[in-house]
Amino acid sequence: MNKLALIFCFLVFQVHAQTGISVSPPRIYFESKPGTSSTQKVTVTNVSAKNTLDLAVSLGDWEYDEKGENMMYPSNTLKNSCASWISVKNSDNYFSLAPGERKELEVTITPVKIANDSLPTHTAVLYVSQMNPVDDYDSKGANIKVSIRSGIKIFHTLSNSLTKKIEIEDLKFDQSTNNLNLKFKNQSQIWVDGKISTEIINIKTGKKVVVNDIVFYTLPGNLRKLSIPVTEALEKGSYNASVIIDYGDSSQLEMAELNFNYE
Repeated sequence: MNKLALIFCFLVFQVHAQTGISVSPPRIYFESKPGTSSTQKVTVTNVSAKNTLDLAVSLGDWEYDEKGENMMYPSNTLKNSCASWISVKNSDNYFSLAPGERKELEVTITPVKIANDSLPTHTAVLYVSQMNPVDDYDSKGANIKVSIRSGIKIFHTLSNSLTKKIEIEDLKFDQSTNNLNLKFKNQSQIWVDGKISTEIINIKTGKKVVVNDIVFYTLPGNLRKLSIPVTEALEKGSYNASVIIDYGDSSQLEMAELNFNYE
């Protein structure tokens, strides 16, 4: 029996190199005043080797949970939704792409002249969904029907000059998981993206422990609980860990330090 599998992605996705959609860019940022329209282009590509894809455009809402995972909702569900402000050309609501073919979508946002809220930033997601499922196989070789849906995150602000502020609330080391557990909050009125860099030093020997940087994305008011894996084996001893959150220029850094013992 064939099974229908819906594959959702925010980036390029391919299933056994038989079907897939690429959308670029995966995020688009708008700044415009109430009642003023602004347009940006999104490129949709059928990366399938042999399948023509029938595609439809729709809108929805989204937000991050505390781990930074995407939470999806119907359009106009969230208080910061701008889904009702977004439009595409009527001819772009439904279209087909042959294998390797691409199409540019013009995405227009028109904030209402009289706002229903006092929020300075709003978000939505624009979906490009495959309407004609194609045959494929799952990991066990069973026949399935695959349908792809790709999402482009949309951000809007009335002013891009809003002050950005990230504040670290807690930093702890969990020896049972070898993770540094970091908690921080976006206290801005605008989205804040950046990079988290970590340095761990053995206090006695001065040896540095390599920890990979982590990229993060937040929305206004987001509280983020993030685990930073320490993959290098630690020797017994005392350590100093420093975590730096870089979310702009050199003046926009948030730092925390932690001394801990590894037994």
